[in-house]
Amino acid sequence: MADDQRNARIFGVLFIITFITSIGALALFQSVLDDPAGYIAGGGKDNQIYLGAFLDFLLVLANVGTAVVLYRIASRQNETLAIGYVAARIIESVFIAVGIIFVLGVVSLRQDSPDAADLAISLAALKDWCQLFGPGLVVPFGNGLILGYLMYKSGLVPRRMAWFGLIGGPLLLFGDFGVLFDWWDQTGAISLLVIPEFIWEAFLGIYCAIWG
Repeated sequence: MADDQRNARIFGVLFIITFITSIGALALFQSVLDDPAGYIAGGGKDNQIYLGAFLDFLLVLANVGTAVVLYRIASRQNETLAIGYVAARIIESVFIAVGIIFVLGVVSLRQDSPDAADLAISLAALKDWCQLFGPGLVVPFGNGLILGYLMYKSGLVPRRMAWFGLIGGPLLLFGDFGVLFDWWDQTGAISLLVIPEFIWEAFLGIYCAIWG
């Protein structure tokens, strides 16, 4: 029991780290993603992008760590879903890691080929696709549906809060499918669909870190 509580607290801390690093990295990358051609043509803030890449790398490590630490506890509830959560975290992390390389590719262009605006735009677009398929389409399954169901069935967190994951996952998935098929943009009212998933993940990390 003591080991489970310790592992749950480690899971919570790692989950909070994923929250902080993902938001921080995305904010630091905006100058590249919003105007990649302008970035390589002007005086881009390379150190800011390097810091974002480092935060994304920490995100990859923390993502995998959450799944590994939780597996021992979650497998008692449903081993198949516990393995599924590990797989979802790994797949998400692969997309994130590839996205890091694309962003750093834009920085390299600024340093070596400042006239390659078309290539910079393509690399930034590839980073956006990685963001859509990894955190956008995998997270609703992993953190939303799978983790929400495991927590609901086990009662490891208050069941009423697990509903935020069970509802938020499909809502986020629906919103991102719409972006994928160009039904709507990721901005505007449709971005409100992320709120239940945001509440779920924030609550889960804090609850587990404090109470285990």
